[in-house]
Amino acid sequence: MSIDRRRLIAASAAGVAGAMAMSPDAARAAPSASTLGRDVTQYGVRPGSPDDQSKNLQRAIDEAARLQAPLALPPGVYRTGMLRLQSGTQLVGVRGATRLVFNGGASMLLGEGANRVGLSGITLDGGGIPLPTRRGLVHCLGGRDIRIVDCEITDSGGNGVWLEQVSGEISGNIFTKIASTAVVSFDALGLIVSRNSITGTNNNGIEILRTAVGDDGTQVLDNRIEDIKAGPGGTGQHGNAINAFRAGNVIIRGNRIKDCDYSAVRGNSASNIQITGNSVSDVREVALYSEFAFQGAVIANNTVDGAAVGVSVCNFNEGGRLAVVQGNVIRNLLPKRPIATAPDDDAGIGIYVEADTSVTGNVIENAPAFGIIAGWGKYLRDVAISGNVIRNAFVGVGVSVVPGAGTALVNNNMISETPRGAVVGLDHARAVTTDLSAEGAQRYAQVVVGSNAVRR
Repeated sequence: MSIDRRRLIAASAAGVAGAMAMSPDAARAAPSASTLGRDVTQYGVRPGSPDDQSKNLQRAIDEAARLQAPLALPPGVYRTGMLRLQSGTQLVGVRGATRLVFNGGASMLLGEGANRVGLSGITLDGGGIPLPTRRGLVHCLGGRDIRIVDCEITDSGGNGVWLEQVSGEISGNIFTKIASTAVVSFDALGLIVSRNSITGTNNNGIEILRTAVGDDGTQVLDNRIEDIKAGPGGTGQHGNAINAFRAGNVIIRGNRIKDCDYSAVRGNSASNIQITGNSVSDVREVALYSEFAFQGAVIANNTVDGAAVGVSVCNFNEGGRLAVVQGNVIRNLLPKRPIATAPDDDAGIGIYVEADTSVTGNVIENAPAFGIIAGWGKYLRDVAISGNVIRNAFVGVGVSVVPGAGTALVNNNMISETPRGAVVGLDHARAVTTDLSAEGAQRYAQVVVGSNAVRR
């Protein structure tokens, strides 16, 4: 059947008439702006009231979650105790103007098995009220697709955000005055922690942890982390900007880190960790650490300005092995570690490695002790040190030469201003040979010293 212009116009007119004749019930069922969300003031919540708003806030959260609708919190202060997050809860505030102030309880916001939870544009003020151990101001257990975005979390009397078996994203938030750690994740199911600003914590900045060694895959990207104190003391488990423990395949990239009592990044028993492109200054212990029972680490393209040790890849005695340390700029090392660390832990070292590791293309300057060390006693195996620039270090490269130590290759490096020697044999931290790069020096079968450019 052919359709001419007259018939087309008639059909269009009939369609318009049908739409105008839609029943009132059908019209009410069609979505409109007023049905797309809820406002907390519809539930008797009063911004700015000095009274506790917990009861009405909880009713609003439950009803909005039931409708799968976002819940808007207009500008103002809302005083509250603990609120329970339901699956589908979406709390939306005005950034810098919507403020929840904590009156007390185990946490301010609690999600247990709650999926698809979103928090955005809200300031969560803990009021310095102490939280129980292992609790966060926001506390989520067993939730999928948890998103905390563009919020401010301040003055928490415990942790900022505590997650267990959670997937989702913690991004663009501001954490200040946190009594313990800003973000803690146990046994993540697919997590991104990115673009957050973390200032002034009393334990660690970010912790990526697992209850047992296993794959984790959390990505910690582009955060700014400053002023991290080791409040509980210890010998390195506290006072770190980023700590990965037992968590495999974690990526830590592009973070700006400064002023930490201990490390910028500490990977403990964290296999296949990638620590790349971070900017680190003014940390008091090892800046970038891969230690204990791990297999596989890439530490590349970082800058470190001010640390006791720039990079440490260690604990071959515990199974720690297999790494690439490449393209890092490390300078201005400190002569001492913090007081609480083990008395035999050295400082003033650019890079320290032990087993199955390539150290290449790094630039190290101003190391009071060693530019690079390979091995600790007998714990040395298959280390290649090549293409590095080392200047102004007491010793350029130190290599373990005790009985039982494995093989190290030192070749094609540029080494200058090293008064004790460019390449020296070690018994643990003690230099026991003359400069092995010098003509006629004693040779050791396990140390292959190639053609290095040495300026004494």
